[in-house]
Amino acid sequence: MALGEELACLDGVIAPVAGTSIPVTDEGFLRGDGAFEVLRVYGGRPYALPEHLDRMTGSASALRLEGPFPRAQLEREATALVEARGGTAFDGCLRLVLTRGFRRLLMTEPLPRSPDRIRLGYVTYAPSRVLDGIKSLSYAANMLCSRLARERGFDEALMVTPHGRVLEAPTSSIFWVDGSGTLCTPPLEEHILASITRDHLMRLVGVQERSVTSEELLGAREAFLASTTREVQSVAAIEGTELSGPGGLTRKAAAAFRAHVDEALAGGR
Repeated sequence: MALGEELACLDGVIAPVAGTSIPVTDEGFLRGDGAFEVLRVYGGRPYALPEHLDRMTGSASALRLEGPFPRAQLEREATALVEARGGTAFDGCLRLVLTRGFRRLLMTEPLPRSPDRIRLGYVTYAPSRVLDGIKSLSYAANMLCSRLARERGFDEALMVTPHGRVLEAPTSSIFWVDGSGTLCTPPLEEHILASITRDHLMRLVGVQERSVTSEELLGAREAFLASTTREVQSVAAIEGTELSGPGGLTRKAAAAFRAHVDEALAGGR
């Protein structure tokens, strides 16, 4: 295995990503039937792995994946894979996948490229109620939303219901500062993903959960996306509305989250 090469661990066997494969009959491939998580690795230390495994356990149960959830195996394999990838020299992402065929697949990945500040375009999207709270492999709709927004010249999509309520970006939560100066984010009742980064931010800084329309959001003072890979990323524009920034509450949230990550990693969490 070449130095710096991305690696995979399939059912306990570590090999280069390019040489790793699952049978084409696995319904994780055929139907997107399975659960997944993506987490950050900082200097060889996976961040919030227990929380990601908790959510993955719930996703696997909700999807009725057969057999007991292989938590202990995934923990061991995550540690072994990161060490094989370079240990403390590795900064990037770790993807965990559990398929309907009950195959465990872990992969190291580089951080996705993204501008410092991001431009968002609205895309109409109706959440699937039966998948509420589930992080499943069925992500084609989310990925299509991203492509549709990019076709219009934006960096990323901001998904909006047919009735005009703002939900989230395809792989990130949206936060905004309203006219009164309050930092807000849509509630989980809008059928958005219970993001781990979102949850941490809500405990670190004052955030109000409330619904917002696409029209109202255009009047935001500032906004940012939050996710495992982005951490806190300032929004430069929503549709044709330019936002100055990064604003004060965006900077505060970014600093608070990074301090929280540093503290968690120092404590071995």
